[in-house]
Amino acid sequence: MQIGVRALRLTLATGLQSFEKIRTEKVFYIDKSNFIKEWWDRKDDIALIIRPRRFGKTLNISMLECFFSTKYAGRGDLFEGVSVWDNEKYRELQGTYPVINLSFAQVKSANYEGARNMICQIITQVFKSFRDSIDMDRLDKVDKEFFVA
Repeated sequence: MQIGVRALRLTLATGLQSFEKIRTEKVFYIDKSNFIKEWWDRKDDIALIIRPRRFGKTLNISMLECFFSTKYAGRGDLFEGVSVWDNEKYRELQGTYPVINLSFAQVKSANYEGARNMICQIITQVFKSFRDSIDMDRLDKVDKEFFVA
């Protein structure tokens, strides 16, 4: 008797840190979405995520952003087939919060001043992406001049 086996063709990517890209391009992914359930249910005020290098920290943060961010509201397709999506309680949370994701992975400089300038550029870019949702009247004069310019 012959048994038919359907071969799956998946791409194995190394160093890909975008959850959205992994899910939309059908790249091989080990489901770590239970992290969302565990983190949400703990109700911690602060979460410190430490792991060795190349252990998926940035990818997990990207997954959290895709799950919670209003920027990804209605993108349940990114989570279909992963464990967090099995429970309606968590599906209702998808895309419901503003999320600020800062990564300093690309900050590389030979001196303090160079690194500081790169960090300021990152923060400015993030600010600009949220400009429409920020109450500008709450900023002081110096901040307005820096960010609005």
